[in-house]
Amino acid sequence: MLKKLWQYIIITTLLISSAFSYAVDPTNIYPKVKLQTSMGVIIVELDRVKAPITVDNFLEYVVKGEYNNTIFHRIIDDFIVQGGGYDAEFTAKKLGKNIVNESGNGLKNEVGTIAMAKENRPHTANRQFFFNLADNTTLDPGRKWGYAVFGAIIEGEEVLEAIAKVPTDYHEAMAWNDVPVKPVMLIKATLLPMDN
Repeated sequence: MLKKLWQYIIITTLLISSAFSYAVDPTNIYPKVKLQTSMGVIIVELDRVKAPITVDNFLEYVVKGEYNNTIFHRIIDDFIVQGGGYDAEFTAKKLGKNIVNESGNGLKNEVGTIAMAKENRPHTANRQFFFNLADNTTLDPGRKWGYAVFGAIIEGEEVLEAIAKVPTDYHEAMAWNDVPVKPVMLIKATLLPMDN
């Protein structure tokens, strides 16, 4: 019985990883992802040349549908819009493995870029990401690790600007500031077909 369970786990893992490999073309070094939000569509172009680990991590969540029906839980105008980690009931979504911090890749936390959220320790980025609403030079690496930028918005800047302006407040249950009063949803994230 235990042997069959292990076989099932191994086969399932291989199928999931092969489905990811099949869905994500390794020759596509600038993949595009469509983010359908409750306020409109944002399309990001990711940079696999400068942030290969970060991009592949993000795409794995996209391809598996892990970002669908999540919220942007932290919005600070003129700073960031953060999401990817919670559903509308503020239930934390399943975490994958932490990834290596690629903040020294030359990409800067400039307005319109997408970057990985992390804890204070450098290599703790996982599934949460954020959009920069300003040139956030304090988030770039210097004498300490920064936040890894891995792409930029190529369509839908006005959608991000609208999200940035939604009313926010203190969320009692989570003990967080800057939470939208009305949920802003990431309804679906889709990897777009590779350009020919």
